[in-house]
Amino acid sequence: MTPRSLADYKHLAERRLPRFLFEYVEAGSYLEQTRLANRRDLAGIGLRQRVLRDVSRIDMSATVLGHHLPFPVALAPVGMAGMMARRGEVQAARAAREIGVPFTLSSASCCRVEEVGAASGGGPFWFQLYMLKDRGYMASLLTRAREAGCTALLVTVDLPCLGARYRDYRSGISNDPWPVRIARMAGQVLPRPHWLWNVGLRGRPHTLGNIADGVERGASLARVMGFMQANLENAAGWNIIDWLRRHWDGPIVVKGVLDAEDAREAVRGGADGIVVSNHGGRQLDGVPSTARALPAIADAVGGELTVLVDGGVRTGLDVARMLALGAEGVLIGRAWAYPLAAQGQRGVAHMLGLLRDELRVAMALTGATRIAELTRTSLLQS
Repeated sequence: MTPRSLADYKHLAERRLPRFLFEYVEAGSYLEQTRLANRRDLAGIGLRQRVLRDVSRIDMSATVLGHHLPFPVALAPVGMAGMMARRGEVQAARAAREIGVPFTLSSASCCRVEEVGAASGGGPFWFQLYMLKDRGYMASLLTRAREAGCTALLVTVDLPCLGARYRDYRSGISNDPWPVRIARMAGQVLPRPHWLWNVGLRGRPHTLGNIADGVERGASLARVMGFMQANLENAAGWNIIDWLRRHWDGPIVVKGVLDAEDAREAVRGGADGIVVSNHGGRQLDGVPSTARALPAIADAVGGELTVLVDGGVRTGLDVARMLALGAEGVLIGRAWAYPLAAQGQRGVAHMLGLLRDELRVAMALTGATRIAELTRTSLLQS
């Protein structure tokens, strides 16, 4: 049966992935209140249905960070996506190119930026950078990303330290000594022979291609993760944008903003955009959902830089809600990771098509014929 919703893809992903990988994608931090609030708050926003409007022609296109897109959605960075499917980042990038939306490569990808850049084939290709203490490594990685064809930089600023993800501890991906961890993971991999053959053995997901080069070429996943955790930057200020400008000549987008004052700081610092994001509920549990934080931030800085958002988006109706709340573009994370795990490139492309079609329905039934007409008047006022 062809999946007809993200819930279908999630069910397939759970059946195909080893438990530790499914939990890695699904997990939030601590009690997961923020992860749950992302979905609950967004789904609880009512759409205002209008009738007898001429919606025979609907234009969903938008320009985001210099790219003219068929609809304002982009694939957010997802770490270790190459463990969800064989060369997973490459498959997802090809799906994004097929639909015409941006793919954002995580620094913590299994596939190297050069390989994914070639797969993007000139389509919109963005790069996500973690703030690390090793500035030489960061500068080198930015050079590689630019030469691979990336046109926009999303710099993650909400990771000065790692949030505690209890599911990862329970599944064995964190905390245990490495030999114990390997033994626990093996017990979860063996019942998944399809994943073991296609991804574990043939997909070469055993390291993180971009970060491994900062340690040593071909370094193990354990060494790479240790390098990452030891190098997370916890002393940077807003002047980091000046440093980034010296090494990146395209748009710079600050990812991880939840407060209107931080959004104004991004404007003052010279950023080209922000992503209203709580890291999918994976960092500080108890912070607001992005749907709740977005309106005040959009009011504070809308028009001065590009406002993007992620968190809890599962349908095209959710995309409409986020746009109506003030976002200019919507990033999806788990919403492409599950289809990737379930059906690879085909699943990601199909899921993007579903989002596009659902957004069209949402626009038609709220009386909006252009993206700009999705405003707060499109929502029911609580």
